[in-house]
Amino acid sequence: DVQLVESGGGSVQAGGSLRLTCAVSGYTIRAYVVGWFRQSPGNEREGVATIYTVTGSSYYADSVKGRFTISHDNAQNMVYLQMNSLNPEDTATYYCATGWFVTRWYSAAEFGSWAQGTQVTVS
Repeated sequence: DVQLVESGGGSVQAGGSLRLTCAVSGYTIRAYVVGWFRQSPGNEREGVATIYTVTGSSYYADSVKGRFTISHDNAQNMVYLQMNSLNPEDTATYYCATGWFVTRWYSAAEFGSWAQGTQVTVS
């Protein structure tokens, strides 16, 4: 079975950093697209960063460019989201997800498998 397990969320003061980890089991991420999304109460789930593991190409929401970095480790089948210079607007539940054929990197509808979500709170 496909399983995505996140870790690394928590509470941090503004200006701080967190690193989220997404461990994927059941298939190799080598041929998939992996994205990080976030959702806060009353808002839609938004794309934060996505990496196409075949090419290494990555994409970011304008709100996180220069602060967040997505990376992957094919050998460990893991994807990371390094978040620096966090601000209260980054507070949300963060999800990692995988997709097979993703044309819109920011679209949650194009990702088929999801992790359970991890809370990030910035005060």
